[in-house]
Amino acid sequence: MEIVSVYSRRRAEFGRQCVFSDRPAELLADVPPDPTLAQHFVHRDPSDVATQCSQEMSEHEVNTERFESESRGINHVEGGWPKDVNPQEMEQTIRFRKKVEKDENYVNSVLQLGSIMEHCIKQNNAIDIYQEYFEDEEVVEEAQEQPSAKTINVFRDPNEVKRTVTGLSWHPDGSRKLAAAYSCLDFQKASKDMSSDSYIWDIENPNKPEMTLKPVSPLVCLDYNPKDSHTLVGGCYNGQIAYWDTRRGSQPVEFSSVEQSHRDPVYKIIWLQSKTGTDTFSASTDGQVLWWDIRKMSEPTERLVLDPSKEGNLDNALGAISLEFEPTMPTKFMVGTEQGLVVSCNRKAKTPAEKIVCTFDGHHGPVYALQRNPFFPKNFLTVGDWTARIWSEDIKESSIMWTKYQMSYLTDACWSPVRPSVFFTVKMDGTLDVWDVLFKQNDPTLSLKVCDEALYSLRVQDNGRFLACGSQQGNATLLEICPGLSTLQRNEKSLVAAMFERETKREKILEARQREIRLKERSRSEQSREDESNREAEGEERPEELTARAEAEFYSVVESEVRRREKEEEKHREKGVCEEKEVEDGAEKPDDITH
Repeated sequence: MEIVSVYSRRRAEFGRQCVFSDRPAELLADVPPDPTLAQHFVHRDPSDVATQCSQEMSEHEVNTERFESESRGINHVEGGWPKDVNPQEMEQTIRFRKKVEKDENYVNSVLQLGSIMEHCIKQNNAIDIYQEYFEDEEVVEEAQEQPSAKTINVFRDPNEVKRTVTGLSWHPDGSRKLAAAYSCLDFQKASKDMSSDSYIWDIENPNKPEMTLKPVSPLVCLDYNPKDSHTLVGGCYNGQIAYWDTRRGSQPVEFSSVEQSHRDPVYKIIWLQSKTGTDTFSASTDGQVLWWDIRKMSEPTERLVLDPSKEGNLDNALGAISLEFEPTMPTKFMVGTEQGLVVSCNRKAKTPAEKIVCTFDGHHGPVYALQRNPFFPKNFLTVGDWTARIWSEDIKESSIMWTKYQMSYLTDACWSPVRPSVFFTVKMDGTLDVWDVLFKQNDPTLSLKVCDEALYSLRVQDNGRFLACGSQQGNATLLEICPGLSTLQRNEKSLVAAMFERETKREKILEARQREIRLKERSRSEQSREDESNREAEGEERPEELTARAEAEFYSVVESEVRRREKEEEKHREKGVCEEKEVEDGAEKPDDITH
């Protein structure tokens, strides 16, 4: 018979329940060492200690489920494109490929796959004749060279009457040729003897131009076709557009009619990214942006009036003096105006009013240069008055970075095509400045005196090594930039991206703060108006009336005080006269007695 005894006890008698949780270690007590105890320390001689008992250990095994994996290949013909990219449209696919090829992760992936492929190829070779035997040795880094630039050639205007180099364009294939536009931009200062020719130079031969372009009016700007290196398009001083085919000679193949052209000089013309490669658009100070197809130059294919009120009134339009178009963003373009505004536009908008998206205001004078960063298209560079500014499309009120005000007027600027942190500026005193925002922001990294006259135009070669700048006296100077300024540095893209992001965030915070202050001031003024209206409704006097009444009371008190003091002075004067008479009477009586 089994005897079972059950003991019961209430839960409350067990005490407080233990609740265990994971938490980081914390310091409960800190006992610092006592130096006096070291005097009693005795070194113990080594000794062997035998133990009879040891802790029992048990064997423990865990079996986990095993997964088998295998690699499979697939023949990828077409597909994998994002939803917003149509693989049938060549323009969209090219634009997407260019965007991906600029990504740093893509470059790293290609380099990694290239090493794997190279390893597989080398396995088929019994002997590697390209083996590097000392590749494991440490490479001694060369000392950082000082930024520098040297003059290679100077292309001088061959005419006796010198003109300003107002536009430059590099040949797209090999960049062995440089096209220069010559004109006089001073109003009604062009003489009858002044030539209207422009030239194409071979950079190896500065003595004689390779080809002469003969426009109907002096060229202010010109641009090589990136898809067809034989064709150029130029904007004339009288507002006409002309294009050349170098295989057909010096005369323009076709030019626009005066009636359908600009009314002012064409300051900028750019080729568009299109399937045919024949589309271009131009900007002028008459306030219009015109789109052209060089196959039909009789009239523009599209027209936009830069009216900030979005009414399309040409009398109120802003004069365009610079233009920017990024092929990776075919629907967007930007215009720099004479009034210091940068107008952001959308070409695909349905109505002309919707084409003007927003404006950026930051310069006191005309925006002579406008260019997006080739690596970060959301950030763009502008030059106007005495400063160069870097903007972000996310911030409308202010630029995110800017240079100090220079002593001379800035006339042109452009980004380096190989380094995202480097840009170039030219000034009226003939100085070329090279800025590296990663190195320093307050002063240029390199400042070079190119010539004694003013520099008006600037263009960098696609490889970032050569740079051409045009002067007021018709000299186009070719400069070679040192490798440090024309070679992409390690981690430069990520550092510049972080800098632009940080500055954009800072401007957003400041903008939000200013908006909050404005809202507070507005609410405070509205509250004061409400209080004033309430006082008027209740019959109370307004602050102006209270001030006027207090002023009147103050002047009345002053006047009464003045009158009181005048009365006291009269009394004092009367009292003084009486005392003088008494003194005179007292002095006369003794004389009478003696007499």
